[in-house]
Amino acid sequence: MDFSQYVSEGAEQKVYLKDSENVLKLNDAIYYTSWKDYFLNLLLHNYFFPDTAYQLVGFTKDKDILYAVVQQSFVTITTTTDLHQVKMFLELNGFINNRNNDYYNPELGIILEDLHDENVLTKNNILYFIDTVFYLTDVFWENK
Repeated sequence: MDFSQYVSEGAEQKVYLKDSENVLKLNDAIYYTSWKDYFLNLLLHNYFFPDTAYQLVGFTKDKDILYAVVQQSFVTITTTTDLHQVKMFLELNGFINNRNNDYYNPELGIILEDLHDENVLTKNNILYFIDTVFYLTDVFWENK
């Protein structure tokens, strides 16, 4: 991995440009109570947003912190994301805005958080969800 291709980072991950079509993200699962919850997040993201699916590449360690390394398609922004459009799209798909940029699907028992305009990008009037935070509630497990 080429650490010289640093792009940005948030609270939970560091982003590196892999090539002109992909980024690599290092995530330490800080938003999750376990690695299992992080991996469930990846699966949910890939299910709901296959156009920006994560591919688990492996793991790395830096300063005694373990990171999962995932690859994701690079999205070129053509316009600023309208968060009202994000809200409308999610509501049409059963997610209710419960606070700020966080959503809940009561039928599925899925929480979807952190959907601000840096985590949902717009390219050619299409929304691309690139950095989602999913959580499963007891309702999800009861539905099984």
